[in-house]
Amino acid sequence: MSPVLLPKPPEPAEGPEDDVHLSLRDHLLELRQRLKWAVIWLMAGFSASYYWSTQIFHYMMKPVFAALPEGERALHFSSSIEPFMIYLKVGLYAGLFVASPLIFWQIWLFVAPGLYRRERSKIIPFVAAASLFFIGGAVFCYLVILPPAFQFLISTAGPDIKPVLMMDEQLGLVMMLLLAFGIIFELPLILTLLAMIGVVDWKFLSKYRRHAIVVNVIVAAVVTPTGDPFNLALMALPMMLCYELGVLGAWVFGKKDTTARLTA
Repeated sequence: MSPVLLPKPPEPAEGPEDDVHLSLRDHLLELRQRLKWAVIWLMAGFSASYYWSTQIFHYMMKPVFAALPEGERALHFSSSIEPFMIYLKVGLYAGLFVASPLIFWQIWLFVAPGLYRRERSKIIPFVAAASLFFIGGAVFCYLVILPPAFQFLISTAGPDIKPVLMMDEQLGLVMMLLLAFGIIFELPLILTLLAMIGVVDWKFLSKYRRHAIVVNVIVAAVVTPTGDPFNLALMALPMMLCYELGVLGAWVFGKKDTTARLTA
């Protein structure tokens, strides 16, 4: 029989990272390498941000100052070294946002071996989307959440009680909320990435949507510094929207069934 008439052998299925399987030790070494570069980029961001740490701190405290009574819009410190340590923290926090694209780049390089060849080329969209969501979540918190939250917290003391707010405590509260919202806004990307790896799919996420809503409300109640329903809703609703965006991303970019791909 002519070789031309012989059936062609099936093409090899597309596999992650050329089907290279890493041992646990290799994964740990790769994780250490990515963490090392993430810390290097964080220190570079800190170096670039520390010079403006005083201006950044005062800008971050604007919602706090706006909630204080007239004539008492000031923060206090209890030791001579406290302002210096606070500005170091501000530079570190600001450096995290400045270096976030490069840190997300390292995250992508760590998870890339679990993706298919066509998916590994999406590094630029991933880094851009992750940075946009992270910074967008912090901006949303600063503009929408912080002003009413501090107005509520300070007004509950009563008209005859004067606040004496400390720099370190207010910085910790503001940064906790900014980072929390930045991480929460990464939820669509995290779910999409898990779907691309094959850990979850959109059917699984849709099935447990009601459970996710309950978890979102619980997390919002824990993270929100106030106990009023208005501020709780301001955090819970964006979290639910992020979950739905994650379901959509898992449906569009999630790993397709291998058998379906081979029979296609």
